[in-house]
Amino acid sequence: MTASSAAPAPSEKGVEVGRRIGVGLMYGLWKPRVLGAWRVPATGPVIYAVNHAHNIDGPMVMGVAPRPTHFLIKKEAFVGPLGRFLTGIGQLPVDRHSADRTAIGQALGVLADGGVLGIFPEGTRGEGDFASLRAGLAYFAVRGGAPIVPVAVLGSTDRPGRLIKALPPLRSRVDVVFGDPFEAGDGSGRRTRKALDEATERIQKQLTAHLENARRLTGR
Repeated sequence: MTASSAAPAPSEKGVEVGRRIGVGLMYGLWKPRVLGAWRVPATGPVIYAVNHAHNIDGPMVMGVAPRPTHFLIKKEAFVGPLGRFLTGIGQLPVDRHSADRTAIGQALGVLADGGVLGIFPEGTRGEGDFASLRAGLAYFAVRGGAPIVPVAVLGSTDRPGRLIKALPPLRSRVDVVFGDPFEAGDGSGRRTRKALDEATERIQKQLTAHLENARRLTGR
């Protein structure tokens, strides 16, 4: 039995509901400007590699992306009503401190079914500059045979809101820039440690270049 078949599949109906909720919230509370969404392949497995500087970055991508997205989210967020809600809309809890076989299986299952997997490759919220990547993104891209679409979220940390300091100001502009899809592997299909390390280096160069281009494009 493979890891993907052993793990319970996330809800496909739920993830579409989550996308619709995200559309309403993100466009209702802020002013997203979406660039390059046409670059996202219309069908087949895809991985969004998203920079992560603010807590709204994931929900923002869920709300503006052209396809429903299953994000890998730290398991600490899956507590009480919020946890049930996240599970209901097809999001995937992951233990960031161990090799979480259940999360790995679910993520590979999303890709095997031709879905979209969202990953914060830096592993945790930080500067959002792709300066330090974990190997997980390379593993999923190579093992799942999925192209990576770089996604830059800009403007979410420009300044705190007046009413809620933890959120960007209401009705402020947040830019989401989708880049060209690319393959992480070298075409050999190898999944050795050396091959994944090389893939991670290639990914970092691509993501860093996309972020620089996105900043030029948006003036941020």
